[in-house]
Amino acid sequence: MAGWLSLAGAIVAEILATTLLARSDGFARAGIGVLALAGYALAFYLLTRALRTVSLSVAYALWSGIGTAVVATIGVLFLGETLTPTKVLGLLAVVVGVVILELSGREPRSEGAAAP
Repeated sequence: MAGWLSLAGAIVAEILATTLLARSDGFARAGIGVLALAGYALAFYLLTRALRTVSLSVAYALWSGIGTAVVATIGVLFLGETLTPTKVLGLLAVVVGVVILELSGREPRSEGAAAP
């Protein structure tokens, strides 16, 4: 359970960091840029903690997929980005891919594969 909570925290930190990065104006607003970097550092730290119990393929798919979908939604709702049919299709593809990976479960290692 701690791994999943760490993963959730990593996702939230990455979403906040990416949103702050967009608001940093290319680091012209240095304070906001530094907060974005701190958010990314926290996201990576929490992701490494999650990887203790959550498989890499599932954790990374959830982390990047949910982050991508939420950041795109934030962009449309709050940052004036447009929502095109192509963007919707791309986001749906990301979500479907994450769901498929999650449903696949853990596959057994092949012989000779290195243990973590």
